[in-house]
This record gives sequence, C-alpha cells and structure tokens, in this order.
Amino acid sequence: MNVYTTDKIRNVVLLGHGGSGKTTMVEAMAYLSGITNRMGNVTDGNTISDYDKEEIKRGFSISTSVVPIEWRETKINLLDTPGFFDFVGEVEEAAAAADAAIIVVNGKAGVEVGTQKAWEICEKYNLPRMIWVTNMDDDNASFRQVVVDLQELYGKKIAPLHLPIRENGQFVGYVNVIQMKAKRWKEDGTVDKTDVPDYSFENLEICREALLESVAETSEEYMDRYFSGDTFSENEIRQVLHTNVCDGSMVPISMASGTMAKGIYTLLDDIVKYLPSPEKKQCKAINIKTNEVYDADFNFAKAKSAYIFKTIVDPFIGKYSLIKVTSGVIKTDDVMYNEEHGMDDKIGKLYVLRGNKPEEVPELHAGDIGALAKLNKVVTTDTLSTKATPLTFIKTAVSKPYTYMSYKPVNKADVDKVSQALQKMMQEDLTLKAVNDSENHQSLLYAIGDQQLDVVVSKLKEKYKVEITLEQPKVAFRETIRKKADVEYKYKKQSGGHGQYGHVKMTFEPSGNLEEAYEFDQIVVGGAVPKNYFPAVEKGIQESVERGPLAGYPVVGVKAVLYDGSYHPVDSSEMAFKTAAIQAFKKGFMDASPILLEPIASVKVLVPDKYTGDIMGDLNKRRGRVLGMNPVEGGKQEIIADVPMSSLFGYNTDLRSMTGGSGTYEYEFARYEQAPSDVQEKEVAARAEA
Repeated sequence: MNVYTTDKIRNVVLLGHGGSGKTTMVEAMAYLSGITNRMGNVTDGNTISDYDKEEIKRGFSISTSVVPIEWRETKINLLDTPGFFDFVGEVEEAAAAADAAIIVVNGKAGVEVGTQKAWEICEKYNLPRMIWVTNMDDDNASFRQVVVDLQELYGKKIAPLHLPIRENGQFVGYVNVIQMKAKRWKEDGTVDKTDVPDYSFENLEICREALLESVAETSEEYMDRYFSGDTFSENEIRQVLHTNVCDGSMVPISMASGTMAKGIYTLLDDIVKYLPSPEKKQCKAINIKTNEVYDADFNFAKAKSAYIFKTIVDPFIGKYSLIKVTSGVIKTDDVMYNEEHGMDDKIGKLYVLRGNKPEEVPELHAGDIGALAKLNKVVTTDTLSTKATPLTFIKTAVSKPYTYMSYKPVNKADVDKVSQALQKMMQEDLTLKAVNDSENHQSLLYAIGDQQLDVVVSKLKEKYKVEITLEQPKVAFRETIRKKADVEYKYKKQSGGHGQYGHVKMTFEPSGNLEEAYEFDQIVVGGAVPKNYFPAVEKGIQESVERGPLAGYPVVGVKAVLYDGSYHPVDSSEMAFKTAAIQAFKKGFMDASPILLEPIASVKVLVPDKYTGDIMGDLNKRRGRVLGMNPVEGGKQEIIADVPMSSLFGYNTDLRSMTGGSGTYEYEFARYEQAPSDVQEKEVAARAEA
C-alpha cells in the first residue's frame, strides 16, 4: 500500500444497529476500490472484516476491524464496528480513533435503537457524520420515512443528498437532490443521466425542502434568503456542506444497496469530499517532562507519537497493537518510548491491517492508522512517544461491565490455562474483567451482557482449547447478631500423656460497627485464664468470623469479651483455648439472635420517558426502593433506586427486553441491610443442604 500524507487520510467509523448492513457496505467499498475481485457476504462467512470464527459462525461482527481503502488518491481507513450492544467497548475504541462517522440505517427496519445510540456516540466523541440508508434494493425500504424520522429526532440539520428511483420493485437509480437531476445505473455500475420520474417529484420536493432548510440553518444570511423565497445555487450548497459537515451542524443523508454495490461509488466520493482529514482535528496530550499541555494535532513536523487504541491477541496471527499516529512520521525500526511502563520499544516493522491480513509499509504519517507487532508490555490506551518529548494522551473511557457470572474450568487441571487465556482476551476487550472473589470462593467474569459472556465461553473452547461452565454467582451476604449472649465452653480431651484443656466464659453482643468483623476484649481477673492464652482465644474468634455459623458467610459487627475461665497447669495449650473460643463463638452467635445482612446497591437506570412506569414497577418487584427521578437531555429519565444485589441478577437482559434495548443501568455497592426472613430462611436451608 502507498504511503499517504495527513491531508490525504480519512479515518471513518461505521456505526449502526446490528444487522443494518455495515459489514456488507465495507465489502462493497472494497470491491469497488479494487481490493477484491468479488464481493463476499456475511451469510457465506467470507467478508474481509468479519474474519473471526465466532463472527462467521454467528453471522455478525464481534470485534472492530480496520479496512484501509484507496480511493481518488486518498486513503480511507474504515473501522467496521459491531452493532450489538454487548460489544460497545469495541465501538468506543473505534470512535475514539476515528475523525468522522457514517451511521448506517437499514431502510426496511428504519430508525432503530442502535441508530440513536450511534448518534449519541458521535455526540460524545464530537464526530462529524453522514447517514447512509442501506437495503434500498428491498421493496419495503423507505428512504423518505427514514429522513422524516431522523428530522423529528435531530431537527433541520439532516440534509438529504439523494433520492432513490424504483421501478417494478427494483432500485434502479437515484435523483441528485442538489442538482435536481436523475441518474440510472448501467450493468457495469456506471450511470446514465435520465429524467426525474413523475412519481419521484412529490418525495423530491420533501427532500429538497429538507436540504434547503438544513442549508438555511447554518447562517443568518442564508436563513433570511430562505424565508424571502430566494434559492441557493448548487455551488453554494456544496460549499455549505463542505464547511458545515465538518463542524457537525449539517448531517448529509443518502442511500445505497450494499449487496448490489449501488450508491457505494457516491459514498466513497462523498467521504473524500465532505469528511475531514485528521489535520482538521485537535489532539492534545500531556508532556510528562514539563507537565504542560502538548498540541500534537496530527502535525507531521512535530515529535513522533502514537496512541494504541486497540489490541489484537490471536493464538495464530500473534499480537498486534493498533495505533493512530498522533504526530510526526513513524518509520520502520524507530525506537519509541513508553512512559506508562518506563521503557523503550523498538517497533520493528510497520503494518496496515486489512481485516486480519497485515501488509508491511515503510512509514505512517500523522493521522494514519496502522499496526505494530509483538511489542513487549504495551496495552490498549498506552502512548508511544520519544524520550526527548515524553507524552501521554487521555485514555479512552470504555463502558463498565455490570453483568457477571461465576465460572469454573470443566477440567480442574486447566485452571492456569483458563487464566492465561482470559488475560489475553482482556487485553483485546477492555470491557471484559476476570475477578477472583476469595471471600465467596468463586471466580467471576464481568461483561457488558450475556451475549458477550457466551462469546467468551465459545472463544475459550475454539481458540484456546479450554472449557469453562458459567453459574449464577453467590451473593456476598454477611452475618451478624442483634442480642447479647453469655456462653461457657470447656474443651477437655484426654488421650494418654498430656491432654488438652481450655475453658472460657465469654459474652457476644453487637459492636455497632459493621465495617469490622469483630472486636475482642478481655476482663479476666485473678489469673483465671493466663495472659499468654489471650492471643489464642482471639485467634479462635478471628477464624470463626470467616465463615459464620448461620449460613457460612463472613461475620461482621460482633464484640467478643473473655471474662472468665480456667486452665490446667499441664494440659492447657494455645490450641486448646483456640478450640474452646471457636466452640464458644458458635454457641454464643446462634444464641444472640443471628441475622443475615444482604448487600444493597445504589442503581441508576437511564431510559426514555415512555418506559419509566414499567421500570419503576419492575424495580419494586425486585424489592427495590425508588428514591427519585432526574430528567436527562434527549427525552430520557434517570431513575435512582436502592436494590438488593441478589435481585439484580439477570437485570441487563430484562431491562433491554422492557425498553427495546434503549435502557442502560449502572450500580455501585451502597451498604448492608437486614435480609427479609424468607431470604434468610432460603440461604440457611441452602447451606444445610450443601
């Protein structure tokens, strides 16, 4: 592949609902640009960007892939992202590396939840965008309806550029709304000029009016001209588009058929014409040496630097760090400094990845996207720079995972293999977390949703040849007491020779401090229990609180006082007094009105207004207490509630089902509260059976 300067580069992320046709559009663009001599398709599993076995098996994108395309002396780095919500981390990484976006809408399905989420991502990352309506070869697709729906959502900035021409249910051409002229496709993919069909005039007027309104919205001068009945010339419209698409005040919308590669030629042209090169974007870092803001700004004349926005770890192709060059020109065999790990890295060869196929290049200019192989310790979000100008860029913030399951290797001998495989997968996917919950003796796997967990299990089996099972995780209950108990326990054992003797009298009562497991004190008088046995008694309490007598959960908030006892000058030992204390604790705890405490989470649920009633009703069913609601921009409500952690299991799936995928939630541990009697009885019974 040729080397491209910053002004000849376009970094474009494809966003949209799952199944909207992003991967098919990439395939069509690759075909038209000459990368391939035939188009692959998702059904056959032979597309450039969906190369992973899991993607081929499931028929949808799981990871972001980069497909660089050369078009009109410009390099377009296409970032094809997953549309399913469980893989939002991949989308966020790609959006952070992109300079513009194309939101893909299925013309048959219309504006979906994923369309609106794509728009929100563009807003979050301040990305100029175009909207492309696909599946226009389907007779049920409605371009006009998509335009109307998007204008209702986002106002007059939606600017239609083309209108489809249909004949006998076939997508045969388009009307250029700017020129008011029509074109018809020929067999070889080129176009012939034709007359605007009579049946298109009604929709053309709607789209033309929408375009002119969008142009008028960009300045007071144009607004005055528009209301005075003046029209805009083709040149004026194109100049306004060129300027205002880049700042996000206009969003062009057009259409295509990815499967038939119709409208794709125009799309590629429009990417080059209207979407910005990296040199139009700001890019700031912190200079570690001076602690000042450094304006990298994709300037090729500044010191070399790059940001690692994604990592690919594959047992077969190895490890690749995907970079965006943020300043300077990076060349083969450059030595880069990694401030995060305080080490130099010789980058060796430079690559561009086209799907999973690396292609060596001699250099990458500022703003370009490429890949480095087998770097030592670098991870996603690291910065590479020079020792003379050590930099660090703001790390991409990815969504936090809240869905979790406990996991166990099917073969106990595979514990280390599973751990190593998960470490590699976590390098690839920052939304995946493996956590060791030693308190409840379980290993937990956190993800965005159930589908992501299912993919992880399948990848472990297919790629790393290890199997795990997922189970519902144990909830981190606690045990405590409500009353005071006075107990005595004498441990006496005789088995020839020295025996064992330890005798304690103790009280157990609530300490009032649920942050600490126990408090220990002694008020022994007269040497009834020698001082040298006090630590052994406390050791017995310390061991006892790890697994409570009620249901085997950790104990909190207990005050234990040793006030009397007796000893034997020969048979007493530290072990005897420790054992006596353990038995005294068991009896005293159960005599002191023991209760279970359950963890309570502070939950925030973000949903469109129309779903608030359903959500609050569901939270009540989960024993939640709704504390309030806050209106949020975009016609949404943030519902705040306290909900038992045990009731949140499976909530992600239920929330998506109730809201059509538009609802999101987050939570954090708040405190412990006494569990209801039915919950306590169930846990105690489960422990008795275990």
